[in-house]
Order: sequence, then C-alpha cells, then structure tokens
Amino acid sequence: MYGNGQAPIFILKEGTQRTRGRSAQSNNIAAAKAVSDAVRSTLGPKGMDKMLVDSMGDVVITNDGATILKEMDIDHPAAKMIIEVAKTQEQHCYDGTTTAVVLAGELLKRSEDLIEQNVHPTVICEGFRLAAEKAIDCLELHGIAIDGDDAVLMEIAKTSLTGKSAGAVKSFLADISVRAVKCVGHEEDGERMVDLSDIKIEKRQGGSIKDSTLIDGLVLDKQRVHSGMPRSINDTKIALINSAIEVKKTEVDAKIQITDPTMLAAFLEEEEGYIKSLVSKIEASGANVVICQKGIDDLAQHYMSKAGIFAIRRAKKSDMEALSKATSGRIVTNIDDLSPADLGLAAKIEERKIGESDMTFITGCPEAKAVSVLLRGGTEHVVDEIRRAFDDAVGVVSVAWEDRAVLTGGGSVLAAISRDLRAYAESIGGREQMAIEAFATALEIVPRTLAENAGLDPVTTIIQLRKAHADGQKHAGINVDEGGVKDMLEANVLEPKRVVNQAIQSATETAIMILRIDDVISSKGGAGGDMMAGMDDFQM
Repeated sequence: MYGNGQAPIFILKEGTQRTRGRSAQSNNIAAAKAVSDAVRSTLGPKGMDKMLVDSMGDVVITNDGATILKEMDIDHPAAKMIIEVAKTQEQHCYDGTTTAVVLAGELLKRSEDLIEQNVHPTVICEGFRLAAEKAIDCLELHGIAIDGDDAVLMEIAKTSLTGKSAGAVKSFLADISVRAVKCVGHEEDGERMVDLSDIKIEKRQGGSIKDSTLIDGLVLDKQRVHSGMPRSINDTKIALINSAIEVKKTEVDAKIQITDPTMLAAFLEEEEGYIKSLVSKIEASGANVVICQKGIDDLAQHYMSKAGIFAIRRAKKSDMEALSKATSGRIVTNIDDLSPADLGLAAKIEERKIGESDMTFITGCPEAKAVSVLLRGGTEHVVDEIRRAFDDAVGVVSVAWEDRAVLTGGGSVLAAISRDLRAYAESIGGREQMAIEAFATALEIVPRTLAENAGLDPVTTIIQLRKAHADGQKHAGINVDEGGVKDMLEANVLEPKRVVNQAIQSATETAIMILRIDDVISSKGGAGGDMMAGMDDFQM
C-alpha cells in the first residue's frame, strides 16, 4: 500500500504471500478440481481402487472417497474445503462421498467457464442457490416411499457394495447388514431411529469373506482369565461389574507394621477371606459369568474357576454398555449391591479361537438391542476394505429404514433433475439463468463418469440418457454392464434419498464458498508460498 507521500506502507508480516482477483479464484478452483479428479475414477460399479502409502510405509487400498481423501496429506486450503464435503457426507449419510466431491469439482469447473464469460461470481452463487433449492424440491417428486421392506433394503445394501472389493459377495454381506439394522432399530412416536454404535464390528484376518457372521449378542476380543474356567456355558446369567475384584487399597498413605509371624498369617488370612467373600456374593446372586471392567485378583480367579464361573477382566466401557443393552443386565459398581435382578441373560457364552487369538462369543440374547458382526478376510488389507464397505452398507440401510424413502441409482435421478432444471432456468430472468443451466450440466457429471469408468463413450451415453428421459423414462440410468441406458427401478439399483440430498447441498455450499473468495493471504509458514505448489504432483 502507498500513503499520500507515495511511501510504501507494509501492513502484512514479511514473507506473507497474497494472491488476489482472478488469479486467486483460478488457483482455488484448480486445487478443488485436482481433488475431485483424484477420486473420480473410483466412482461406480466399474470404479478402480487407489493404493495410498503414508510416511510410515503403511498401505491402504480402497475406493472409498472419504478414506482416500483422509489418507492424502493435502496442504492447499481450498482443497481441504473439498475434503470437508466428503467428511460431512460420510458423517450424515455414510455413502456418496465420491459423488459429493465429484459434483463439487464439476460445479467449480462450470463456474470457471462462466467467469471467463464475465459473469460475476456473486451472480453465479445466486444461480447455484436457486438451482440447489429447485433440485431438492425435484428430489421429493422422484422419491419412492418404502416401509422397511427387507427386499428393498437388501437391494440398497447391494447397490452400495457393488464396485467394492466386497462386490463378489454383496448378497451375503447385504443380508447381514439388513438383519443387523433391523435388530438394533427402534421406533418411537412414529419416528424410526438406528444407533449404529449398537452394531459392534470386529474384524479378523484368516478364512474367507463368507466366514463372516452376525451374532445376536456380542463378540469380545477377550479370553477367560483362568484356564481352569469352563470354555463354554449354556443358560448364562451375566454379572456386569464396574469395580475391581481384589483387595481395596486405602485412599491415604498407610503403613502396616507386623512384629509377629502369627500377625502376618492373620493378615494374609483376612485378605484371602475378603476375596473369598466377594466371590461368594457373586455366586450367591446366581451369576455364572462375570464381565469386569477392572482387574480380577489371582486368588479371586482361583475361587471363580472352582465355582465354575466364566470371568473376563478389563472389558472396555463401550463393551460393557453394549452388553448391558444386549443382555438386559445392569452394570453394578458395588458387589454388595449385586442381586439376581441385575443379571443379564444369554443362551450361551463360549471362547473360540479365531485366527491367532481367542475371542468370547455371547449369543442367544433375548430381544438383543446390540449385536456384533465378525468380518473375516484373507489378508489384513482385504479385511480393512471389507470393513469400510460393510460400514457403508449398514449406514445406507439404516438411513433408508429411518427415512422410508429411496431413489433410483445409476445417475437416473441426477439426469432427471438436470432436465427439470433446464426447464426451470427458462423461467428465471437475468444472468442467474446461465448459472442454473451450468448447474444442470454439472449434475450430469455423475452419469458421465459412470459411463467413462465402465469404458463406454460418455458423449453417446449421455445423449441416449437425455433421450430416454425426454421420452418419459424417468428411472433411466447408465447400464454399465452392456452399455446404453436401462430402467434402474427394474434393475433394483436403489439408494437412500438422503445420500443424494446431502451430496447436492454440501457440494453446492462448498462451491459457493470457494467462488466468493477473491483474496488469499497466506502467512509465512502456513499453507503459503506458491499456493499451487505441489498441485502438479497431486494430479492423478
């Protein structure tokens, strides 16, 4: 800056980088597009996987958009905003992360064309807002109501699993995910709710994916504390204890002075008697299984094994709460207060060797409101990717079951909304019309990418898709297997309405936020220097 005497006035620290005007917008849009392009090839049933290697040499192989972006070490601030789109999508809908990111990148690409035609960014933002509102209204018209039908939920889970490593066994995993959601879901005042933390997922390498199983109870990554205890017990009565089964230590520093061997013997006998009384109280309550959140003394372990009690120590707090839900037992802090009414019930508890370690299975819980899924796979990387795919499947099933509304997939809904928006644009005056038309074109990036990833000609396929929708085939989408278009409702390609709704909203809001930036001030040592430094290396 210059004062009246034309002497420069410095208001920023030395080393601060500043990019203004068209240059700042171009840099931000280029960074956002680079992130979008990085995950674009993973979209759809024919999408490819990415291998990510971190600085420690750990390898992640996945085609989950949120995981890919999370594992990338990205420094550009505009690129980080696109990653936030994926995080939001993952938190609210569990699936559709790649769709949301690709859509945000395409909106910015189309807006760049408009800026070059001298359309002001705020006009583009207003047009995008109008288009997003209209698109959400159109979604309501295209929604298909469901009432928790298992067959429909199965198809939603299968659609989510298609194109992932678990695609070969999608029917098997879809069945597990639907049964898991139905077990933990509940209805209050006509409103459905699913708490996915009630579905405990354990993974173990070894065996095949088809060895995965749903347990109507819980799997604990723990083993019995004493080898003399029974390996399995039927008709279990479970005591959930949140205090140590050992001699209590005093709250203050204490010193015990023993001057006689008989005093030492009496002291040890008193300790032993105290431990024995604790085990006797547990036995008197009728419990034959003890799950303890704290430690269990060696002597207590001996007495429990003699009494035929199955015991586990140092269970996690989350496992204790899940056990309470699954077995209807109450967590007790003071053993003196333990009564038969506090005990949880299950048909069987059993210690089994899974892979290289022992795990405890608690099964046959009446009206279990917490369940476990044990996922298996040949290698660690396979199991990790199966876990990510299963998380998505369980998530979309829960969302569809809660909302009772689904949409057809394969790009059919976005193609239909694109057509609706073009008609809507004609009713809007001013330059906002151009932005709405750009928004409509941007929505077609999803069917276009599905076609590209399937090895089809994107131009021909989009023309066929537009014609099908013009002829009234509102459920027409991309046929990735045979080329051309196909009725997605007949093909049972379904996804929750919330996934598309959230993707459109978050992609639009992020695109608008980036478009409104015309000045980037980067302090020394921040994400500064050349704002595009490293973006060439980032292109994928």
